[in-house]
Amino acid sequence: MELFAPVAFADLLDAFEWVNGTALMENSAYVSRTTEKISLASSVMELDDELPEDIDEGSLYVAVPHKIDLNLGKNVATSFAQDYLPDSYKDVCGIFRQRGAYGRFKDLLERKGCLDAWYAYEAKSTERALREWCVDNAVTTLG
Repeated sequence: MELFAPVAFADLLDAFEWVNGTALMENSAYVSRTTEKISLASSVMELDDELPEDIDEGSLYVAVPHKIDLNLGKNVATSFAQDYLPDSYKDVCGIFRQRGAYGRFKDLLERKGCLDAWYAYEAKSTERALREWCVDNAVTTLG
């Protein structure tokens, strides 16, 4: 297997949050396989840096995934409910059948006093999924 330039995991996590910080496909990020650089792009805001000309070269760059690509949506929330709120599991499943689910889900967690536990669970799930993505995409990380 070819070794690629490593990227700091914290930088990759920041890029992941950039990709997920707006509506789907408005922001994107690309990891260079030959340098430690992560390039950001946006269809809704102007950025100082432009994307490299060879950004579409799949052997040189890999696009940072959206949380949907990593199954980090309702599956994580329902897993959390199963582990931490088994009495509310059916309610959580019902919440995610409608629009605006995350707001209602977080309201429920706040009422149950589990919001901090949710944030920790979500962060751990995100890190695990992103590290698996790195392995699957031959992205070497530091940290």
